[in-house]
Amino acid sequence: MPNLEETMMFRVDNEDTNDAAVIIRKVCQSLQDKGYNPINQLVGYLLSGDPTYITGHNNARGLIRKLERDELLEELVRAYLKKK
Repeated sequence: MPNLEETMMFRVDNEDTNDAAVIIRKVCQSLQDKGYNPINQLVGYLLSGDPTYITGHNNARGLIRKLERDELLEELVRAYLKKK
């Protein structure tokens, strides 16, 4: 049984530009091109894992499936914290 008094450590690579950032930008652009709200669609995908939230336009669905959802979340948190 894990000790709940200790803090777990999760480490991610500290890359300025990585595959996740590039893929998120391309997917967002493809979603906008097709008239979707990229925030709504990405949240739906991240919560459910269902790739049908992402359009097939410009191979966006194929691109986003190249990465695990935790990698996408890491990049989103990294980008958010950089702006703060």
